[in-house]
Amino acid sequence: VQLVESGGGSAQPGGSLRLACAASGFTLDYYYIGWFRQAPGKEREGVSRISGVDSDTFYTDSVKGRFTISKDNAKNTVYLQMNNLNPEDTAVYYCAARRTIVPADKTYQYDYWGQGTQVTVSS
Repeated sequence: VQLVESGGGSAQPGGSLRLACAASGFTLDYYYIGWFRQAPGKEREGVSRISGVDSDTFYTDSVKGRFTISKDNAKNTVYLQMNNLNPEDTAVYYCAARRTIVPADKTYQYDYWGQGTQVTVSS
């Protein structure tokens, strides 16, 4: 089982980035996929998640209306479109997979993790 994130980089405030999480060794159908982020000196926090069964989504309040999570079953990939970025979005972003269709918010509830991708928002 492997998760590989890509798409991180630098953006100016108000800009956009799209992160991708490519899964291998399992299919998304019966997993929850979550995006988490960790800023320097802060705990890792949940940003968004999507159900592999019915594509039900969740967003933390700070990204609602700006971030969109989606999945492409054919590519076994989950995306996080991030618009209207601000410096507070600067962090390492991780995707994670949970081996159940029950949603969860805590990092310990996820079974597999990617290596992370850096997102930096500055002018």
